[in-house]
Amino acid sequence: SDLWQNVSNTYNQIASGFGITQAIGYVLINISAEGTAVSALAALLGVKATSLSRMLNNMEELGLIYRETAVGDKRSVKVFLTPFGIEKRKLASNVVIKFNEYLNEKLSAKEKEQLISTLEKVNQLTLAYAVKKGHEKNELNK
Repeated sequence: SDLWQNVSNTYNQIASGFGITQAIGYVLINISAEGTAVSALAALLGVKATSLSRMLNNMEELGLIYRETAVGDKRSVKVFLTPFGIEKRKLASNVVIKFNEYLNEKLSAKEKEQLISTLEKVNQLTLAYAVKKGHEKNELNK
């Protein structure tokens, strides 16, 4: 919808001022100091680890992150922030905080309550739909 597109575009415009995209900012914010597994990042972003690979390669080329294979398990790869990545993460966090504060100032308590309630309902409906969709697939396989 236009609403989500407008919010996304605003985040992207702000992020581009810091030389990153909204998606890169979101990944930076979600990498912990102890490193974060690629599979965990993929789950947070709602994408497959293979889809995330291109973005991580790009982030590595930009000097924002580095990857390390777990000692005991060669299949497990963790992503860590470089000092430059930590710097960009702080900027990305500040952008999110400032934008959220701006929205917080402009929305009444009742509007926020209604929004949260509506988003929770959309979430429940989405989960219910995903279950039904899987059920339809099972019906087709009978």
